[in-house]
Parts: sequence; structure tokens; C-alpha cells
Amino acid sequence: MELEMAADELKSVLNRLRRAQGQIAGIIRMIEDGRDCEDVITQLAAVSRALDRAGFAIIATGLQHCMADGEQTGGDREQMRARLEKLFLSLA
Repeated sequence: MELEMAADELKSVLNRLRRAQGQIAGIIRMIEDGRDCEDVITQLAAVSRALDRAGFAIIATGLQHCMADGEQTGGDREQMRARLEKLFLSLA
């Protein structure tokens, strides 16, 4: 399954991932500086949610593309559904 996303969809996901990247760098600094573990865990939870949202956005776009692609046969459609379900569950 190729990652075929519209430019605006891709931009949104990339922005979310870049923000998460910055959050991870901040978490590393927090640990190195000996910050309170509660603060570190709060930031880890936030970055985890951001990554999940990026993943769900990619999966949702994949679902849209699959539904729009009426050329797939029943077997192909079922195989794609199974692949997307596996991806979805990997984030759950």
C-alpha cells in the first residue's frame, strides 16, 4: 500500500510529526536536566497522542483512497481491508 496523500493532508501529518519531534527533543532535555518524573511522563503522554493522531490520519486517508478506488475486486478489497485493520489495531 503506497502512501498517496493529497498535499494538504500530507502537510498536516508532517506538521504534527515535526511538533512531536520537537516534543521528544524537549523530553530528552528534561531527563538530562533531572526534571520531575511527573513532568516527563506528562510530556511523553502528549507526544504519544500526537504520534497516534498522525498515524490515524494516515490510516483514515488510506481508507478514503480505498473506498474511492472502485476498481478493486472483492478479494483485493478484502485484503486491503485486512491490511488497514491491522494498521489501525497497531495504533490502538
